[in-house]
Amino acid sequence: METTELQHDERVAVARLHALLELLPTALDQQLGAARLTSFEFTLLEALHDEPAHRLRLSALASRTNATLPRLSRVVTGLERKGLVDRAPCEQDARATNAVLTAAGEQAYLDSRPVYARAVRSLVLDGLDQEGVAQLSDLTLAILRRLDPRARLAVTASSSCDADPPTQRDAPDAATCSADPVPAAECPADPVGA
Repeated sequence: METTELQHDERVAVARLHALLELLPTALDQQLGAARLTSFEFTLLEALHDEPAHRLRLSALASRTNATLPRLSRVVTGLERKGLVDRAPCEQDARATNAVLTAAGEQAYLDSRPVYARAVRSLVLDGLDQEGVAQLSDLTLAILRRLDPRARLAVTASSSCDADPPTQRDAPDAATCSADPVPAAECPADPVGA
């Protein structure tokens, strides 16, 4: 018979995970304060920057940034107010909407990229060797796959889909990832219209 009680080491692991999930976003946001962006806004601008046309359908952007459509929509609205992102109808499907990186958004992303890199290194990666980084990646992916069994998010879509896909996507033998932008000729209608 399986026990319902967590063992001490299990409780410690989960308590530490809870603390990490609570503290990391705030710590990253504080580090990015000088850039006047949150870490999520940075991630969104980065996803748009990585696209050749600097645009993505809102549904694809939600997948790429691990967000729900309502959260993404709120953040895009805030970035529109700052002049960093515009919304535009999808040329292939009038029911869908694209988020488009503006020139100001591109500059904000480029200016904040070194700040974000320093923050991630100092808060997460410093002190981990290459094996530690690989273990962190493997452990978080195992948990994410339990949380996202239908692979809705880009990060859980396939083991060959990195969080930063451009160089792999551009490689001739790169595996496709559901978060990769749909070529214009294949742009299907999005069932939720986003």
